Amino acid sequence: MSTPPARVPQQERSRATRARLLEATVDCLVRYGWSGTTTTVVATHAGVSRGAQLHHYPTKAALVTAAVAHLAERRAEELRVEAEALPVGPQRLDRVVDLLGVAFTGPLFVAALELWVAARTDPELRDALVPLEARVGREMHRLTVALLDVDERRPGVREAVQATLDLLRGLGVANLLNDDSVRRTALLRTWKHQLATLLAPGAAPAPPHDADPT
Repeated sequence: MSTPPARVPQQERSRATRARLLEATVDCLVRYGWSGTTTTVVATHAGVSRGAQLHHYPTKAALVTAAVAHLAERRAEELRVEAEALPVGPQRLDRVVDLLGVAFTGPLFVAALELWVAARTDPELRDALVPLEARVGREMHRLTVALLDVDERRPGVREAVQATLDLLRGLGVANLLNDDSVRRTALLRTWKHQLATLLAPGAAPAPPHDADPT
């Protein structure tokens, strides 16, 4: 007599359902944009019943912000793992900027940009997104400091790191509409040299930067 398969605990099933919903939400944002990413479309894409979707995420704003937070945490962890293979010395900075450049052209960035634009005219989404973006921005800044292995207490380091993130974000936006790889590569090559100078011990402080990651 065969033994019946063990039942998966409810908590584990719920976790798996949420994960499918979150992954499907990001996929839909990238594929269909904000207006095409309805909760019904996401549930279908995830292979989850409409009732289960509403149970876990009763509103579209709750679903999409949870999805971006989920993917941001996963991408940050991937960057930490990739950091273990980073070289020591001058090549490290080049590799870090390249890694971050990939992050600002990937699915997370595309999905987040859809939300930024939609939040301008959607108060519910904006209220949910503003604190999330602040948290993600702080984490990305801290992670970049760690990847570059620099001391943020030194004058100018904080501003140089934030300028790098702002540059990559802008290049990521430009990359959405056309293949900007040639100009992007040239700009990043120049910025890498400038950043190395700014981060070098004894370098003069960078000029004040308006963006504050905190």
